[in-house]
Amino acid sequence: MPKALPVIDMSTPVCCSPVAAGPITDDDAVAVAMRLKAIADPARVKILSLLFTATPGGETSGNLAAALGLSESTVSHHMGQLRKAGLVISDRRGMNVLHRVLPEALQALCVVLDPNCCR
Repeated sequence: MPKALPVIDMSTPVCCSPVAAGPITDDDAVAVAMRLKAIADPARVKILSLLFTATPGGETSGNLAAALGLSESTVSHHMGQLRKAGLVISDRRGMNVLHRVLPEALQALCVVLDPNCCR
């Protein structure tokens, strides 16, 4: 059975010295791995892509489900994983929940992996 990764607070963007700068601490390695694990699914990558191109207010689970050909419950599951990783935010607006990507969280992850990627 694979070893489960520990539960950590991922509500803020990952922040540690870049992986390329040398060995990182165990805690920093777990923080990076948990965020990468959250996007290591083709459906979640597609969701992020759709959210990046969505209107500024965000996108509903129903619209995401229709665009991906998935059920709303499956999209909700994926959104929960992305929220836990601090990569998206969801806001209830009346009967709808609008989802938005947090670009600063993804940019922080990119910088941790390669400090020259966002220059």
